[in-house]
Order: sequence, then C-alpha cells, then structure tokens
Amino acid sequence: MTETSLRPRSDRGGRRKGRRQKSAALFIRDIVIIFLVALLASVLIKTFLVRSFYIPSGSMENTLQIGDRILVNELEPGIIPIERGDVVVFKDPGGWLHTAPEAPTTPLVGAVNWVLDAVGLAATDSNDHLIKRVIGLPGDHVECCNALGQMMVNGVPLNEPYLKLQPGDTKASDLAFDVTVPENSLWVMGDNRGNSADSRYNQTNPGGGFVPEADVVGRALWITFPIGRWTFLDNFSSVFRGAAEAAPSSASGGSG
Repeated sequence: MTETSLRPRSDRGGRRKGRRQKSAALFIRDIVIIFLVALLASVLIKTFLVRSFYIPSGSMENTLQIGDRILVNELEPGIIPIERGDVVVFKDPGGWLHTAPEAPTTPLVGAVNWVLDAVGLAATDSNDHLIKRVIGLPGDHVECCNALGQMMVNGVPLNEPYLKLQPGDTKASDLAFDVTVPENSLWVMGDNRGNSADSRYNQTNPGGGFVPEADVVGRALWITFPIGRWTFLDNFSSVFRGAAEAAPSSASGGSG
C-alpha cells in the first residue's frame, strides 16, 4: 500500500482577500481624514479670512444684481482698516431689517445647508445681513445735497460713477441730511439710491442710522457668480480722495 503524503492547502486566496479588505479600509480611512481636514480648513478660512454671501435685493444695483454671489474679506476691519468707498457686509445694527419667519425644512436639508455653509459654498444667513457702500468714516461730515445735487463729504462734492439713478433724478439722494459720523461708526448708502433703505432712512432707529464698525463682517471683494459677472469690486478711491484730504484729524481711514 502506497503511503501518500498530505500537504496543507495553500491559503493564498484568503490572504489576497484579507489584503484587499485592509486596503479598502485604509482607503476609506484616508478619504475620511482628507474630508475632515478639508472641512476644518474651510471652516477656519470662512471664520477668519473669507466667506461667501448672496445678494437678495436690488439696493446695490448696478454694482450688484439680485442673485449675485460675492466673496467677502473678513480681515477688514479687524486687521485692514475700512476706507471710504468700500462695499461692506454688516449685521443689522437694529431695526434695519424686517424679520421674516424661517421657511420650514427637513433635517436632511438642514444638515446639507450646514455643511455647505461651513465650507463657504452657501450663505444661509445672507438675509440677516446688509450690504452698502461706505460714504463716511468716523469724524466725517456728510451732507446732501449741494446746488448741483451732489453728495458732500467734508465739504468736498462727490462725483459718483457707481450710482444708479432713475430717469429724471437730479440729486444723489432724494432725502436731504447733514450728519457727522461718530467715533467707531460708519455712514453707508446703497448705489441704487432710489431703492436703498440705508443710513438715511434709519436715523430714527437706535444708532441714528450709523453702523458700528464692530457690526461689519468684512469688505466685499469679488463677484464670484454668475461666471459672466466675475469681477473685482472697486472702492473708487479717486472719488473720495478730496474728502480724505479734507477730513478732520478725528476722521480715520486711508485715501478711500
């Protein structure tokens, strides 16, 4: 009787399967880590550097259109000083906005909106903020209008190329005013002067129509969407150069 030796069967297939499972687990782990790092970086960038907002109204036409998305530099005013002519996003100083009830949503939609908002791809709080152009800095004397219908800052008339005026308009503002901007505050106005509930129309609210610099989220730098409107938002420094040169010593800011 012939004795046959028995060899253990090879377990190569099992080892290959185990290696594939381990590789898949490592791949999933790496994807999760990359996603979390990217999410953290996006949150940090949004919190300290830049964030996105969309434009819900026509108060800044034709500079900004309804539905535009903008990129806001959050280093201003914390690190970079605000200048005359800057387009700034700010929180409601009190009584400027009418609170609207929140639209109902599902937990899934809420979670998606939270993630998109965290990474700067959505701006769910845009309706809680306003966007206007800075006309007066602390200490500035701002008035309207002179005999030619122009805005005056520190006694210097402004030629404002960014204004959207309706046919027949002869003045930069249909509401006359004469104010001196207090310390740590701003006087702001929309480019679409006939359709902008700005500093002029909030003088009876707390704060007298002035925006505390602490309420400023940042300066709007770019229109990022739609792609056809992708452009840098100018602060028209030449328009405010004379006003800056004539500013009292108490007024702050650069050449605007």
